[in-house]
Amino acid sequence: MSDPSEPAAPWLWTRVRAFVARLFRRAPPQPGRFVADSSFAWKGWLAGSPWVWPRREYLVYVPSGYSRWRRRPLLVMLHGCRQTPQDFAAATRIAALADRKGWLVLLPRQTPKANPWSCWNWFDRGTVAGWGEAAIVAAQARTVRREYRAHPRQVFVAGMSAGAALAAVAGLRYRKLFAGVIAHSGIACGAASGPAAAMATMGGGAGTAYERLAEQARRHAPPGSLPVALLAIHGGQDGIVAGVNSIQLVRQYLVLNGRLEAQDRPPAELPQPHAERTQALSDGRSMMVTEYRDGERLLARCIRVPALGHAWSGGDAGFPYNDPLPPDATALLGEFVDAVIR
Repeated sequence: MSDPSEPAAPWLWTRVRAFVARLFRRAPPQPGRFVADSSFAWKGWLAGSPWVWPRREYLVYVPSGYSRWRRRPLLVMLHGCRQTPQDFAAATRIAALADRKGWLVLLPRQTPKANPWSCWNWFDRGTVAGWGEAAIVAAQARTVRREYRAHPRQVFVAGMSAGAALAAVAGLRYRKLFAGVIAHSGIACGAASGPAAAMATMGGGAGTAYERLAEQARRHAPPGSLPVALLAIHGGQDGIVAGVNSIQLVRQYLVLNGRLEAQDRPPAELPQPHAERTQALSDGRSMMVTEYRDGERLLARCIRVPALGHAWSGGDAGFPYNDPLPPDATALLGEFVDAVIR
């Protein structure tokens, strides 16, 4: 029989310490993952295709080490024509950036029922007015923001080509939801008056008083609305979306943010910038960077790449509409978001 005055056996103390260590040990961070879902919007009916049910599928990329305890930015990525969310994510390498930054990424999916080429209907009258697919994207962003506890003032919307055009609409019509817009090869909100005018707009610029839409949106902005920053990236060799569209998009957002007065027939040139520079890149390329600020606040950044065509700059050439040469548009996107939220 053991003596009760003797200390507890060493093995018992070892087990207690091991139990306590397991109790408070941090679990290893989970790897990043894609989650599929869908969302419905009552305002999501298209004016040109009213028979299409206003629900769209989407993917959410949950970054490595995600925790609900930390509020983090949410980036909405809108693919271009003939693309899927998976292709767009892979080609832009957005998951790797999201892991480094700790961002959530929402990737909506267009349905062939709404457009046979999987283009977003940025020219649809209802969408331009803030209904249609702009409302669907906004509904998805709100759902993901709530379910994953994203930061309410750090939601951004980005896109390529038709996706960029829809991003421009979403930023203008939902300025209290989105802190910034990233438009690669994009078009101003309302630049086309319908599907018949869309091709002409892509090739030669807006046929509407697109700046007046921004003026009206600014006048009717909800109380407490902040500026919606813009990053516009465009290639000088783009044979699908003419470069004048990028200039018009920048002008529209400067009007939206009170930096420029609206005109019915604005010139096809940028106004006097806050800063401008030309940067030499590798492979013989260069880019021209034009910035507009309100004090320290970044309002708009326009990046023009003379040698770039209609493709995501710095993307994976294994996918259509991607150019592997610099600059890296995904890195530029990351720098822009950091500059807006800092």
